[in-house]
Amino acid sequence: MKIDFKKTLDAYSARHNTFRTLVVPPLTYLMIDGHGDPNTAPQYAEAMAAIYPVAYALKFASKNTLDRDYVVPPLEALWWAEDMNSFTTERDKSEWNWTTMIMVPDWIDRPMFEAAVATAASKSNSDASSRVRLETLDEGLCVQTLHIGSYDDETPVLEELHRRYIPESGLTMTGKHHEIYLSDARRVEPAKLRTILRQPVAHSAESASL
Repeated sequence: MKIDFKKTLDAYSARHNTFRTLVVPPLTYLMIDGHGDPNTAPQYAEAMAAIYPVAYALKFASKNTLDRDYVVPPLEALWWAEDMNSFTTERDKSEWNWTTMIMVPDWIDRPMFEAAVATAASKSNSDASSRVRLETLDEGLCVQTLHIGSYDDETPVLEELHRRYIPESGLTMTGKHHEIYLSDARRVEPAKLRTILRQPVAHSAESASL
C-alpha cells in the first residue's frame, strides 16, 4: 500500500482558526538553505528545481528496491531573519533566510539518499542537487494552526500567535517559523491555499516555576 504521511502523521494535522499545542517527533528531511525573497531570488527557484528530483528519486528507489511506496510529502520551509518583524509588520522578504524541506520516511538511509542525489544530478545541467542535504529536525513542543488564504495574509494569524496565544499560554518561542504547504500554489488560487503555520516553543521559566 502507498503511504500518505499527511494522513498518518499527527504533525500534519491542523485546524483553521485553532491554535494547537503538540509534540512533533524528530523527522528527517531533504533540505536546502537560501536567502532572499522566494518570489524573486534565483536561489529559491534553484532550490525547488533541485529538491523535488531528489525526493522523487528516493520515492521510486523505495518502491522498486524495498517495495515500500509512499506519496511524496508536501513542501515545507523554515523561515527566519535577524529582525523577526520582517515577517509581520514589515513583510520585507528580501531580509528572509529560509530552508526548503521535504520529509522522507525513517527507512531512507544515507546510501539511498546519496544514490538519489547522484541520479538527480545526472539528469540536470545544474549542480544544485549537491546542495541538498539529509538532516533530522527535532522541534519538540510546538504550536500550529491551519491558515487558509494567501501567504501574504498570514500576518494577522502570526501576530495573534506570537503576541497573544504563546505568551498567554506560558510559552516562549524557541525554534524557527515553520510552514507546511498543503496546496500547490501553481494550481490553487491564493484565497484557497492551505498552509500549516508552526512555531516551536518552550515553557517559560515563570510558568514552569508555578
